[in-house]
Amino acid sequence: MKNKYIDLVEQTFDFPQDEFMVVDGNLMFNDIDLMEIIEKYGTPLKISYLPKISQQIQRAKRLFKVAMAKADYQGEYYYSYCTKSSQFSFVLHEALRNDIHLETSSAYDLDLMRALQKDGSVDKENTYVICNGFKRPQYVENIAALRHEGWSRIIPVLDNKNEFDDLASL
Repeated sequence: MKNKYIDLVEQTFDFPQDEFMVVDGNLMFNDIDLMEIIEKYGTPLKISYLPKISQQIQRAKRLFKVAMAKADYQGEYYYSYCTKSSQFSFVLHEALRNDIHLETSSAYDLDLMRALQKDGSVDKENTYVICNGFKRPQYVENIAALRHEGWSRIIPVLDNKNEFDDLASL
C-alpha cells in the first residue's frame, strides 16, 4: 500500500515539471532554492512567480483560440482573471498586462476594482467585471454603486431570484 506523501504526488501530478528540479537534494523552483527560502522565512510558504501568471494566461488564450477555430466558433472569448485566487496588487497588475477582464466574488473585490481603475490598471468603460458568488447585501450594493459610477460592463451572475430582486431594487 502506498501511503507516503511522495506517493500521492507521483500518483496525482506529472513530476518533475519544467519549473522544478532536485539539485543536491534540494528542491529548486525556476532555479530558486526553496530550502534556502524556507530556512530564512519558515513554512508554510506561498510563492507567486509572476512570469508563470502571464504564461498561463497566454496558454489559456491560445488553447481557446485553437478550440474555437476547430469548432468554427464565431463568437468572442474574453479571459477573466478570478480575483479570489489572489488579491495581491502585484499579482493583479501582472495578470492585467495580458489584456484580460476580471471576475469577482465579494464586496471587497469591487473595492479592488475601484483601486485598479484609480491607478489606471483598468478602464471602467471597457473592462468586463463578472460578479460571481453569493450576493450578500454589501456585495449587491457595491455592484449597483459601480453601475451608477459608470462601470458599463458589470455582469452580475445571479444564483437565485432573490439576487435579481435585490439588484432590481437598487
